[in-house]
Amino acid sequence: MTEEDVLSEFRASGALLEGHFKLSSGRHSAHYLQCARVLMDPMRAGRLASAIAAAMPRELRGEIDKVVSPAMGGIIIGHEMGRALGREAVFLERPGGTFELRRGFDLKPGEKVLLVEDVVTTGLSSKEAMAAVAEAGGEVVALAALVDRTGGTVQFDVSFHPLVQISFPTYAEDELPAELAAIPLSKPGSRK
Repeated sequence: MTEEDVLSEFRASGALLEGHFKLSSGRHSAHYLQCARVLMDPMRAGRLASAIAAAMPRELRGEIDKVVSPAMGGIIIGHEMGRALGREAVFLERPGGTFELRRGFDLKPGEKVLLVEDVVTTGLSSKEAMAAVAEAGGEVVALAALVDRTGGTVQFDVSFHPLVQISFPTYAEDELPAELAAIPLSKPGSRK
């Protein structure tokens, strides 16, 4: 799947939004990729997950024991990655502000984990999720995502496999361009 194919999937589902958005990272942007909308069609979600899996090295795919994703945004793509790889898929939650496995989910000591996100912007929640996996006894062997919005500025201790890299500019609250500041703010993400 090419970058244009992926963006076509986002456009077709009304998931590529334009306006003034406050991202989950706290940064502002004139563009927002609403992954929940692109993933609401199970066939599309399956195609996107299969494309991510197909782009990963074969030896890495064979090494994965379990797929773990952070709630809320990563649950659907994580589940579909589990299906694409033929592995169980579980998710992390933040009931008290810190990621943890709940609902009877667990990891066996040393279990090899593929961490799956919808969008990675600052890498902060990915790193927090990796720490939670390690605390639960698992070993993250790679990170996969639908969209990489880091612009190449974030490094991870494992290989990173995004389906598409998109570099829409983002801004801190105190550095908003006047034209963006003039547009009413929307917070479409899962963290309000």
